[in-house]
Amino acid sequence: MMAVLSDEVKREIGQHFVFGFHGHQVSEDIKTLIRDYYLGNVILMKRNVLDAKQVRNIVRELQSIAKESGHEKPLLIGIDQENGLVSAFSSPTAGTQFPGAMALAATGNPDIAYQVSAATAKELKMVGINWVYSPVADVNSDSRNPVIGVRSYGDESKEVTRYASSVARGLTSCGIAPSAKHFPGHGDTYVDSHLALPVIRKTRSQLEATELVPFNALIHGTPPIASVMIGHMALPDLTGDNTPASLCPKITNELLRNQMGYDGVVVTDCLEMDAIAEPLQGGCGVEEGALRSLLAGADVAMVCHTFERHVGSINRVYAAVENGELPYGELVTSGRRIAKMKDEFAGNWGDVLVRETEETFQKEWNELKKMNMELSRTAYQKSLAVVWGTEKLPLKVEKKKKLLLFTPTMESLNRAVDDPEGVLRDRLGRLRNTAGASYLGLASEVQKRVTTMRHIVYSSHEDVDKNIISDARAIVFVLRNADRSIWQKHYLRKVLTQSKDIPVILLASCGPYDLAGAEDLHEKTVFIATFEFTRNAFEAFVEVAFDGNEAQGCMPVSI
Repeated sequence: MMAVLSDEVKREIGQHFVFGFHGHQVSEDIKTLIRDYYLGNVILMKRNVLDAKQVRNIVRELQSIAKESGHEKPLLIGIDQENGLVSAFSSPTAGTQFPGAMALAATGNPDIAYQVSAATAKELKMVGINWVYSPVADVNSDSRNPVIGVRSYGDESKEVTRYASSVARGLTSCGIAPSAKHFPGHGDTYVDSHLALPVIRKTRSQLEATELVPFNALIHGTPPIASVMIGHMALPDLTGDNTPASLCPKITNELLRNQMGYDGVVVTDCLEMDAIAEPLQGGCGVEEGALRSLLAGADVAMVCHTFERHVGSINRVYAAVENGELPYGELVTSGRRIAKMKDEFAGNWGDVLVRETEETFQKEWNELKKMNMELSRTAYQKSLAVVWGTEKLPLKVEKKKKLLLFTPTMESLNRAVDDPEGVLRDRLGRLRNTAGASYLGLASEVQKRVTTMRHIVYSSHEDVDKNIISDARAIVFVLRNADRSIWQKHYLRKVLTQSKDIPVILLASCGPYDLAGAEDLHEKTVFIATFEFTRNAFEAFVEVAFDGNEAQGCMPVSI
């Protein structure tokens, strides 16, 4: 049925998008989208976060613009805050850095995951954010996975379910709407959907045995999860073709809605990922993708970055509603789900525009941050795992004897983890900082504990300097996804050949799969996993490696 493009219809359409913007202040672009296109939902990125007070102020301004523009309900304000490596709100001046998914699973205690998520939720609620794209419910079945990896709670569906459920409950308990992602499962692939379309060859029964287990538990949990994010992957053995799940009615309407019984809000992953946006990768384009996702049954289409694509996506849906391609009645039904989530998590205008003094906010924020920093420290201490060599700890380095710290030159992981503002690289793609900020932080912590230390950033095109190693009396050698960047293991072998009988600690600073099958290293070395390369994780590592703290974590995946 065709619909006249009235103001009422435009307001309804605006509720079905979540857009991002650029800068630490409310931009003219996002003002235009809220005021003229009635955009109902906004995602904040790391590029928008300066400090807690600043985020609180821009969120309040966004809500004020929506109210002044006649929006019936407040905006949903979302953010990618998985913790760990994907922590858009975390910084020394903003939110607390907490362990990510695999590090939390390494604690062996889902209650810690609950506590961490509730603490995160309290911080977000204080600054006006009400929607978080977490937990990751993907089962990391393929250790080669370039985009999920340590963002997953593990490689067993039962364990992923335990931790994802705890995270969802923790967020919900403090008034933040969680979003389980990336339905129906992004774990069993080695293709990054930021760059291309992953094709997962699994039948319905295979999905039910693994990928769908956490999602099913979250959907039927108490309470049911508020929202589910659909990913960009093809499942031809289930759907019959290579249509991305986010654009496929057989996934959203048939599988998720009808067969699994989910009645909450469904949001797409960002449609500017190349799996959708890039025709050379088989994508249909962002604007067409936005329409197709809504036709497939999604409630909200996400477009994070580009104003022209924001406007183009809305205009494409305007045209589809006008000509009957997208039935308006279906949008209205979908809109009721969005409105229900807004009522529960955004509240009313009085809730989002409450005026407390700057002094009151700062005092309450400082108290909360102090408490959460203690929880963070405890959680990181419990997450660190010694894979082998506990009996060789702590490392003792004689006074005036040199320790060598090797860290790998920075390489791109994926767009979910890489710095979004290009701080790592310049406009020509050249590395600005080959060490990486967190690895420099690690070097600083190590330096405090030894008299003489040399930090070497090693790379694939450099050889080992025998002269440097000859006078060293201990080595800390850091790996970062060396199971994929094999050159790191080659370099390590050369270092070990030269290092003879001095103590060596090996650190897996991201995925724990670096030295799978390297049994010959057990006798000579210590191997420790932090599951992420955050400063906080490295501080916990140094306390175990040098200070004698006990490593309390366990390995949450099979290696």
